[in-house]
Amino acid sequence: MDSLTPAGETLTLDDARGVERVVDLLRRSQSVLFITGAGLSADSGLPTYRGAGGLYDGCDPEDGVPIESLLSREALERRPDLTWKYLLQIERACRSAAPNRGHEVIAEAERAFERVWVLTQNVDGFHRRAGSRNVIDIHGDLYRVRCLRCPYAAPVADYSSFTVPPACPRCGGTLRPDVVLFGEHLPAAQLATYKREVERGFDLVFSIGTRSVFPYISAPVLDAYHLHRSSVEINPGETDVSEFVTVKLPLRAAPALDAIWRAYRG
Repeated sequence: MDSLTPAGETLTLDDARGVERVVDLLRRSQSVLFITGAGLSADSGLPTYRGAGGLYDGCDPEDGVPIESLLSREALERRPDLTWKYLLQIERACRSAAPNRGHEVIAEAERAFERVWVLTQNVDGFHRRAGSRNVIDIHGDLYRVRCLRCPYAAPVADYSSFTVPPACPRCGGTLRPDVVLFGEHLPAAQLATYKREVERGFDLVFSIGTRSVFPYISAPVLDAYHLHRSSVEINPGETDVSEFVTVKLPLRAAPALDAIWRAYRG
């Protein structure tokens, strides 16, 4: 018999059995790692950059110049006005959205288990807004800005008051979001935390709403597989780690997490 989550997602009998398997894994775990990608924020109505319904689905915004080139460090230094034009579009989409039930479940799990960390590729800041504290935002946070010329750095509520490009209030240089632009290295602080926590290991690893194409995103799942530890993937499609997980739930992120958490707490 099918059942509905509060988010309206239909759970088939196989899905419900999968949820119960995940709950059993949770009950036997003390440490949990949640790896999250664009699929989780998509459930908040936030579009991806590419792909069906994305901000740049099937097109390049400036005379055929790929968005990956426009959102690069080189472009920011050469044409900050053009790069900021598209950074403002991305921030506007984030500003009109909010954390969803999936983000809330992950934040609640942090208070229920001995050790919980979130490794996210998303730059929208939704995990912290939902209440998570142990967040490794490996690609940075759109709502932290820093200066290209001086050490100035600060959090911001939104970009609504920014000129294009925004000027540093300390030295007048150009501000940039504290995110990893195309062609840049991962931030040292986040990378150090990532290495420390992954080396400690986790009883259970979740991969949620990500295709796991980056080695540092797939590595914790593959480590769990080789160490005979448990892992769960929540993703409607097949990914680079699907064949290695203990349980695969072919569902959207927020409804699946809600169903798991209600069953776990019930």
